Amino acid sequence: MLVAAAVCPCPPLLVPAVAAGAAPELDTARAACTDALGVLAAARPDRLVVVGPVEAGGSGAYPEAGRYGETGPYPEGTPGSFRGFGVDLGVRLGREQAAEPRRELPASLAVAAWLLERTGWSDAPIEGLGVAEPLDVDRCVRLGRDIAGRARRVALLVMGDASACRTVKAPGYLDERAAPFDAEIARALGAADVEALKAIDTGLARELKASGRGPWQVLAGAAEDAGLSGALLYEDAPYGVGYLVAAWS
Repeated sequence: MLVAAAVCPCPPLLVPAVAAGAAPELDTARAACTDALGVLAAARPDRLVVVGPVEAGGSGAYPEAGRYGETGPYPEGTPGSFRGFGVDLGVRLGREQAAEPRRELPASLAVAAWLLERTGWSDAPIEGLGVAEPLDVDRCVRLGRDIAGRARRVALLVMGDASACRTVKAPGYLDERAAPFDAEIARALGAADVEALKAIDTGLARELKASGRGPWQVLAGAAEDAGLSGALLYEDAPYGVGYLVAAWS
């Protein structure tokens, strides 16, 4: 059963070494992520599942990701790095295990691993899962239900960004639909509104480059019968990308 969830953005810029001179610009977001992870620890879960967006068929994904839209699991101890962003910094998902992982963490899960290392997570075993754009609403919800049933007390760390179209300098340029889209997502996350997350317009999310759509709908499936309440801890759009932090408990 799902007992807690934290929702965090996943830009590599959250990692100060990657952001370099711009690092202070996301200090407030980092602090909010720390608070959200504190809610997970306080729930005393038996298992933590980390869910984040991946590129279908991309680096770190199973070959079938392009067809089915999900990759994983990334077992505890799976390594990741930020070398692709020009920084020689490695991370690891949770406590190191003896088995040699078959692949590295995708970027979103590497950011999650960094957040967990930063807060000294040691409260429960960890498993990572990737969600690619082809994973439709029904499959996301079913995946969430499956995750919630994996242990008596399950916590979720859900990584993903809102729209990337908030300004003319944003990765997706300015789209007038982006701000109201992000506002509704922020409302739904702050209210733990499961039905609103299920109802996200997948086509619009794709057009607005909102990478969090799939992971948020996985959360909706996991939280269906959990009766959790939500709190929105951070909402902003630096660099024209919507970043949201929320905690459900």
